[in-house]
Amino acid sequence: MKVVKPGLLTTVQDIGRTGYQKYGVLASGAMDTVSLRIANLLIGNSENEAGLEITLMGPGPSFYFSKTTLIAVTGADFTLRINDEEAPLWKPVLVKENSTVSFGPCKLGSRAYLATAGGFDVPAVMESKSTYVRAGIGGLHGRALQKEDELSIGETSSLSQTILSRLSPQLGKQGFAAPKWSVSRGRFLPLKKNPVIRVLEGKQFGFFTEESKTRFYEETFRVTPQSDRMGYRLKGEPLELKAPLEMVSEAVSFGTVQVPPDGNPIILLADRQTTGGYPRIAHIISADLPIVSQIMPGEHVQFEPVSLQEAEALAIEREQHIKELKTRMKMEWLT
Repeated sequence: MKVVKPGLLTTVQDIGRTGYQKYGVLASGAMDTVSLRIANLLIGNSENEAGLEITLMGPGPSFYFSKTTLIAVTGADFTLRINDEEAPLWKPVLVKENSTVSFGPCKLGSRAYLATAGGFDVPAVMESKSTYVRAGIGGLHGRALQKEDELSIGETSSLSQTILSRLSPQLGKQGFAAPKWSVSRGRFLPLKKNPVIRVLEGKQFGFFTEESKTRFYEETFRVTPQSDRMGYRLKGEPLELKAPLEMVSEAVSFGTVQVPPDGNPIILLADRQTTGGYPRIAHIISADLPIVSQIMPGEHVQFEPVSLQEAEALAIEREQHIKELKTRMKMEWLT
């Protein structure tokens, strides 16, 4: 696969570099792990296989496939084209040899995920192919993709080969073939502009004034342009502590909401640091992390408290949906 246009920020990502944060190594990985997992499952890959994370702000990227390749594209709502013909999202797509896949303007969300059967054959660094650009590790040469880059595709699974062989007879003059069915984006990624995000109270929630605690849930915050894969900087009425607080740095996670001295919250994301010393007012529940990852700068967010039991139930429900998809894939292609 050759990069014709790289787009604003396109990197190789898998589920993340786990197990090394105790050494100060960031996890990185896909911002929207659910969309990447689904893209992989749709074409017979393991869930953790490396794909491309494509940031859809400004002109989208395009890629040239010299060989017939099985792909799946998930994530944001946008227009996908193969040789100038609109192509489907959230389903396996067999791309004909000598075809160009292009990503058009984004309608809702901000990130797309492109998976290829066999994944991308790049070296693993600390057991992960994920790119962390600031440190120059993982992915292709530790950086975002550039024009003329070429990525090799790995060995395909038996399920991938079956899907490819079943779709091959449908290839004609059109540059691709796909089944009639597709996965519902709304079931896995219910995108909505200016979303309400569900959270659990953070360890230092009680250290904030009553007025600030009320504002945190009742008011909206704008995602500022000073946001990236490390974190979203929010802007709103500043949140205040009851009294000055000195903290020892503690471990943080994907979705931790910290409040620095200026009172404007920061949502920590995939490229977050391993520890943080600001008060943690909340933690975003895992079921809503994919939604957060798709927010565009300039949008507004509001927070809603839920119980730990509710958060666990929502996480279990999502994993059950993914388990059902795995079963469906086997029934669809292997029976």
